[in-house]
Amino acid sequence: MKKLLFIIIGSMSISASAQQVLTPETLWKLGRVSALGISKDGKSVVYKVSIPSIKENKSNFKFYTVPVAGGVATEVADVKDIVNDKNISPDGLWMLSSQEVKVEKVLGKDYYPELDKSNVQRYDALDYRHWDTWNDGTHNHVFYGGVPKDNVRLAQPIDIMQGELYDSPQKPHGGEEDYIWSPSGKSIIYVCKKKSGTAYAVSTNTDLYEYDLETKTTKNLTESNLGYDTNPAFSPQGHLTWLQMKRDGYEADKNDIIVRFKGIDMNLTANWDNSVDSFMWSPDGKKIYFTAAVDGTKQLFEVNFPGLTKIAIIVKQITNGDFDVNDIVGFTKETIILTRNDMNHAQEIFSFNTKKKTWLQLSHTNDDFYTTIALPKYERRYVTTTDGKKMLVWVILPPNFDKNKKYPTLLYCQGGPQSPLTQFYSFRWNFSLMASQGYIIVAPNRRGMYGHGQEWNEQISKDWGGQVMQDYLAAIDDVSKENYVDKSRLGAVGASYGGYSVFYLAGIHNKRFKTFISHCGVYNLQSMYGTTEEVFFNNWDHGGAYWEKDNAVAQKTYTQFNPINFVNNWDTPILIIQGGKDYRVPIGQGQEAFQTAQLKGIKSRFLYFPEENHWVLKPQNALVWQREFFKWLKETL
Repeated sequence: MKKLLFIIIGSMSISASAQQVLTPETLWKLGRVSALGISKDGKSVVYKVSIPSIKENKSNFKFYTVPVAGGVATEVADVKDIVNDKNISPDGLWMLSSQEVKVEKVLGKDYYPELDKSNVQRYDALDYRHWDTWNDGTHNHVFYGGVPKDNVRLAQPIDIMQGELYDSPQKPHGGEEDYIWSPSGKSIIYVCKKKSGTAYAVSTNTDLYEYDLETKTTKNLTESNLGYDTNPAFSPQGHLTWLQMKRDGYEADKNDIIVRFKGIDMNLTANWDNSVDSFMWSPDGKKIYFTAAVDGTKQLFEVNFPGLTKIAIIVKQITNGDFDVNDIVGFTKETIILTRNDMNHAQEIFSFNTKKKTWLQLSHTNDDFYTTIALPKYERRYVTTTDGKKMLVWVILPPNFDKNKKYPTLLYCQGGPQSPLTQFYSFRWNFSLMASQGYIIVAPNRRGMYGHGQEWNEQISKDWGGQVMQDYLAAIDDVSKENYVDKSRLGAVGASYGGYSVFYLAGIHNKRFKTFISHCGVYNLQSMYGTTEEVFFNNWDHGGAYWEKDNAVAQKTYTQFNPINFVNNWDTPILIIQGGKDYRVPIGQGQEAFQTAQLKGIKSRFLYFPEENHWVLKPQNALVWQREFFKWLKETL
């Protein structure tokens, strides 16, 4: 009945106003909802709405509360006193924070103070730049200090990592989740990879550290584990809990929930064939709820905590449907507060009744907008791959789809490479927007995606141009059998590893595609190895360095799976997009590809964003990106 109701509602919204469809301009008017927590009195959910301003080229923010039982949202000016601040110590006297601290010499003026107008940087090891920032000798450190009273801080904050050449929060994307108070308030737990220079660039070995406020000493709590240890939290009974990957250098390893109980580290998800995204303890400390990808969606799961009893550990999927559950916000008596979205709807806040299995939407930021437009339809399709496996393929059909017409069709190549292709709602790679411009989108859950078991996820490592490329072609070939697909107008688009996929397919597609779009794609695996910042990624995924001539796995990668080795077959128009501050897939990748296409006389375009990184974040730049994306498709497809 719930599914039927969902379909009916969807159909009503589609027929309500069939003449209007989603456009790049209207997409950038949507409010972006993020939950901040449940209010101290437990009666309301507190959230923020970010509203992009194209004119101002920035986003503006508003804060709201809405009753946990549902009702009208109320705008509030400040949320500081409404929600609990996890950075305040249990006794209310101290506050955690982080800031950048200058701890090493890098700049010319660091070495030669009298030459203060010099513009020089000196490095003796790797990790000289990360994501979109050059190392200038500063590192993120955790501090604690007295809680300000009347906006006046009573004590100078203390750097618990004084003099260390390490970062907490982790760079480039770590935040306040990287440090917490212990339940007693006598120590601080923080995440850090205590390696520097080249050792930092080739490792993923973060650990949890505990700083004792009284003794001013620090100890490593997870020294025995060589992979990622992240996201520390305590159970209501005070048991340290965190997420753990086992293998050093493998950023997409299986992510498990670990609970330290009476000196024993218990892996609650060891026998569950999937990977945890985020988690939260139930208020009674008997269960942990977590989110994870499964079968092309992200759902809510629970796992019981048996302690040292002989009760079996059981993982259960709690929610089910064609949507993504993103964040666990908190709990009320009978419900869990969550954020949720699907391919046609941006994220909103919901409550989910775990007993009745019912949903209630709490925030309604964009409801009025969605009632005015015709929405695409998305379908599940299961395709048999060339090695006989069943692969989920999302097919997104244009609004007011007519099966008697023929439509240009885009193969979407997901980045990552090991990231799930779920019911996500992106403000750049937006399936609803693409389909609304009259394109069918084919989005395969090819090898290297969470949600289909660890073996499926890991098969892409050291096989970038192997089975996964056959998965792509199997998906587009299968959907192209439909009469409504115009086989003379097929395109392939993607970013990052998806951009690599586009470059690779351009050399092997055998006239299938009429156009390509590659955003920040890997074009030359050798120069990529020499310029990217997280060297551990290439070591794992490619098997090693290109100069290791006795390394058969690496040599296969740099010969059979390197797009530059197939450019003699390039003959199809291609749009190449590149960010100037992208140090993950540096600018040379896009430049080499564009130069190749131009010198071969292929219709091509280079779209360069000097101030953007691996993503496009500024509103006006993002709008230019989308306009150019569809302009290219109109010209070539």
